[in-house]
Amino acid sequence: MHEMALCESVVQALGEQAAAQGFARVTAVWLEIGALASVEVEAMRFGFDVVTRDTVADQARLEIIAVAGEAWCMTCATRVGLQRFGDACPQCGGYQLQVLTGQQIRIKQIEVI
Repeated sequence: MHEMALCESVVQALGEQAAAQGFARVTAVWLEIGALASVEVEAMRFGFDVVTRDTVADQARLEIIAVAGEAWCMTCATRVGLQRFGDACPQCGGYQLQVLTGQQIRIKQIEVI
């Protein structure tokens, strides 16, 4: 379950920001998670609750912002939506797709006190 490692990385980043910016506690975190990032959202929520215990983000609310996958189809020269890796272009049925967005996992915003 790589979601636990992802959660640990998020908590580490939050701790570093708390030290650098001098805030005492994180009350909410907004994470952007791309549709192509291979992340199970419920596992991420569970992992976040576990790894934030006794940290600067203990009891913080986790908000997930879903980011759609998009790709450039080299066959039909069109920007298209992409649900999963290996899917065909919905316009022409081709498989020569270059992923543009949807693989990211990033901290979009935090709420602190």
